[in-house]
Amino acid sequence: MPGAPRKAAITGIALSDCGRLDDATPYTLHAQAARRALADAGLAPGAVDGLASAGLGTLAPAEVAEYLGLRPRWVDSTSVGGATWEVMAAHAADAIAAGRARAVLLVYGSTARADLKAGRRTANLSFGARGPLQFEVAYGHTLIAKYAMAARRHMHEYGTTLGQLAQVAVQARQNASRNPEAMYRAPITVDDVLAGPVIADPFTKLHCCLRSDGGAAVLMVAEDLVPDCAGPPVWVLGTGEYVSHTTMAQWDDFTVSPAAVSGRLAFERAGVTPAEIDVAELYDAFTYMTLVTLEDLGFCAKGEGGAFVEKGRLRYDGELPTNTDGGGLSAQHPGMRGLFLLVEAVRQLRGEAGGHQVRRTDGSPPSLAVASGTGGWFCSAGTVILARD
Repeated sequence: MPGAPRKAAITGIALSDCGRLDDATPYTLHAQAARRALADAGLAPGAVDGLASAGLGTLAPAEVAEYLGLRPRWVDSTSVGGATWEVMAAHAADAIAAGRARAVLLVYGSTARADLKAGRRTANLSFGARGPLQFEVAYGHTLIAKYAMAARRHMHEYGTTLGQLAQVAVQARQNASRNPEAMYRAPITVDDVLAGPVIADPFTKLHCCLRSDGGAAVLMVAEDLVPDCAGPPVWVLGTGEYVSHTTMAQWDDFTVSPAAVSGRLAFERAGVTPAEIDVAELYDAFTYMTLVTLEDLGFCAKGEGGAFVEKGRLRYDGELPTNTDGGGLSAQHPGMRGLFLLVEAVRQLRGEAGGHQVRRTDGSPPSLAVASGTGGWFCSAGTVILARD
């Protein structure tokens, strides 16, 4: 008879250098984040027998494994946009439970900002030339325009206002102001957000994420390896993943994101409810993404996201601290940000977030966190529930 499934824990986390890195390469950022995460866990590279990597090279994760000097027996290169890393964490937890891997490294690095500034074209800029998206590309449907269309629909259906959406950016900046690693820390107001240049109606510049360079790494291990690790474990309680659409014509409802499914699955599998969550780390390429994800994860009812966010609940000291590092809107956003959500969630649960650390009423760090990534234009979602104890 097979043994009981092994639980998975995160014991190593790290960011590479982030921000403006004109002389870095994606490979060096991978290596920097990976070395730091392994050092955080107190494990040698030889302990890693699983690798998850996406977004770099035609043979990822084989190219990344070779660059890092690893020989993994389990690999994952799933690529579903911003949700990739939460989906990969789900796959890694399953592999650990089944005994196919004992220590899985999730690692990412991108020089998205440097590439843009240097005029280097990347593969991500030309996706959609073939396949279903060919029918929309010809009409100029950019990624931001698709998010803007969805936001307008939510405003039409539920009376959500631009001021409410702007509150998401303002509170993200308030969180970032306490995070020395954030790219932008100067306070902003709702008026600042509304007065900015329009990028895609209704979004002004500050409704949109920044563009940065940087990398991140997370080490997930089987429970029997936890005693060999230096850092305190953060346990994976439950995960969920879901893919919705690619073309806007196939999206059933612009006001419902795929997190409605991935979140429900993750909470059911974790055996907890949204009301028990202490910290939320949500993909925030645009302000609307945060608002609708809060609804779809069950933190408020559908259509009530606007009223929910305007009361300061998302601040690091609010009722539901959200994107506590400043998020993609203020901290960093190097291509895909999903892995950064997991790093920040673990930092918060460990009590290692410094000036933007969330504290419960008794002064202790949070006990439960949710990290939920979104890919494409609400095309995919991955949700992970994490616990300190």
